[in-house]
Amino acid sequence: MKISKFMAFPLFVLLPFFAGAQNTEQLESRIDSLAEETATLDKIVQKLSKFKVSSYIQAQYQYGQEDATLKVGDKNENADKAFNRIGIRRGRVKFEYNDGLGTGAVQIEANDKGISFRDLYIGIKDPWTKRSQLMAGVFNRPFGNEIGYSSSGLESPERAIIIQNFFPDERDLGAMLTLRTTKESLLNFLRLDAGLFAGNSINRETDNRKDFIGRLGAEKEIANWGKWGLGVSYYNGSVYNPTTDAYEMDGKRFIKMDKGETGTYMKREYIGMDAQFSFFNALGKTSFRAEGLLGTQPGIAGSSKSPNTGSRPENLPENALFKRPFIGYFFYLVQDFGASPFSAVFKYDVYDPNTKVKGDEIGVEGSYTSKTDMALSTFGLGALYRFNKHIRVQAYYEFNFNEKSALVKGYEEDRKDNVFTLRLQYKF
Repeated sequence: MKISKFMAFPLFVLLPFFAGAQNTEQLESRIDSLAEETATLDKIVQKLSKFKVSSYIQAQYQYGQEDATLKVGDKNENADKAFNRIGIRRGRVKFEYNDGLGTGAVQIEANDKGISFRDLYIGIKDPWTKRSQLMAGVFNRPFGNEIGYSSSGLESPERAIIIQNFFPDERDLGAMLTLRTTKESLLNFLRLDAGLFAGNSINRETDNRKDFIGRLGAEKEIANWGKWGLGVSYYNGSVYNPTTDAYEMDGKRFIKMDKGETGTYMKREYIGMDAQFSFFNALGKTSFRAEGLLGTQPGIAGSSKSPNTGSRPENLPENALFKRPFIGYFFYLVQDFGASPFSAVFKYDVYDPNTKVKGDEIGVEGSYTSKTDMALSTFGLGALYRFNKHIRVQAYYEFNFNEKSALVKGYEEDRKDNVFTLRLQYKF
């Protein structure tokens, strides 16, 4: 069919409008497609924002006097000479997913001693305030302040002597409830943590018993110039005794007691208090932290440490338990200098594993007391330099002292066991 000139002209005039309409439809379709892609990407970003990976690596050089014990490398190969070691003290990577209500976390440890895990837990917050929480798995014990203080932020290379002895690995297997009020409440500065734990550190459980650990803490800022914190902690648990014999203090000596059977338990009980205070002044920020513990600790003849193995000890005489009354305390003074990356650190640390005996009372024949019952103390002086938020250098010298007794071989005088640590840390 032929199109007349009269019909062709209006079609020619309307052609751009038809083309424009088609382009508009394509543009709208493209916009819709981009909107869908943007929404999809937004969902992916939201999911990824809930997933967090963090890590830090601590490489260090240590120098020790002949009797020192270092945290990296092997023991001293020359008993009468000073020695030095280099190594990786800690290499940790943590994977955490937080959807606002639930949290799952895994932390892996890699150092010159091997590979292991540290954190492995789930947490569920209350759906109303999201400030109270139930946790289960392996995580920090809720006792005191220093246990929960990250090793990457600690101003000394290691935690206090008593913390290392009584809370190996800082963590334990268990379940814990955290209670906090709403942010609008007058009591919003309080926090209660309480839980039941296996008592074997990060290792598997070996019996039906559970240890109770709890802490009531308070923390509050003072205007814009300071901050304070206080806490009281309690530990009530037990330690398995594989032998029929057990030892308890009677005056200045241990009395051997026949339990009549193997597989009994000896009670361990700690009471702790901690305090923190920091403020800004002409020099910069000054921080003070103090913590103290006392109570009773069952240990073996050769060590007052808490158990941290995944199996029960064998029925051997050297594994019989000794119940010791103890006291331990420590404090830090940290001074930041203005906006500079430099900080000075002073630490004093005391641990007396047996408060019933002193000096030459230790090692008396028939008393069953030994070097394990001797008090230890440390003066630490250090410096921190932060190149940026990722890189930190730490230099620290420990003056270590031990109680002396003329009746304990090797401890007639103060042992030569001072330690110098130079550490480079990278955190991301």
